[in-house]
Amino acid sequence: MSILLFLIIIIVSFVIVRTGAIAFELTGLKWSLAKFQALSCFTGTGFTTREAELITRHSQRREIASVLMILGNVGLVTLIATFVNTLRPDMIISEVKVPFLDFSLFLTPAVNLLLGMIVLFIIYKIFTKTSLSRDFTASIRQHLIKKEMIKVASFEELALIAEGYSVSSVEIDSNSPVLDKSIIESRVRDLDVTVLAIEREGKIIPNPTANRKLILDDKIICFGRFANVKKALCGK
Repeated sequence: MSILLFLIIIIVSFVIVRTGAIAFELTGLKWSLAKFQALSCFTGTGFTTREAELITRHSQRREIASVLMILGNVGLVTLIATFVNTLRPDMIISEVKVPFLDFSLFLTPAVNLLLGMIVLFIIYKIFTKTSLSRDFTASIRQHLIKKEMIKVASFEELALIAEGYSVSSVEIDSNSPVLDKSIIESRVRDLDVTVLAIEREGKIIPNPTANRKLILDDKIICFGRFANVKKALCGK
């Protein structure tokens, strides 16, 4: 019974961390960073100061992190308790009789540990390297969006450079005040915002000229104060 409970907790933990990562991604974090942040919050291992600011300065991300931390503390305590219990000599293989092998009280816990690690490895592979994992991730993402549990962001803060300044990515949508305007016409420089590059149809246009027009679905990589970038390109 203890080994079954242990495996259930492992699976639930994977689901919680994956859901947290998807939630972080929907708020504007890159997927690789979102996965790392979700795992860090759940396990309480922490992260660097600049990455922490990407969480603490964003109200929705703070809520996600708080939930992950609470669930992580509860889950890890339960996981440790059940894991220790699975190492008892009377667990898993206590009734198994293997010819020519004698599982003593000292050997049995080690074999139980080995079996537990093998099962854990299989679960990890299933949740990270298979089509089932991709389908599961897509299903959670669609559910969060459909239920409007997470406000999907078109604005992403990529890196913190200095106090108040950052490199950001903004997707131009139908409500953007700079839609179908050239960079010079958008007057983003008036707000001390510099356009560094444009991602269009999977291609990067570095250091675009002032006459380059900004069109629907363009991703603008820019530098400036966080609030000014949102105001200039998102109208918020």
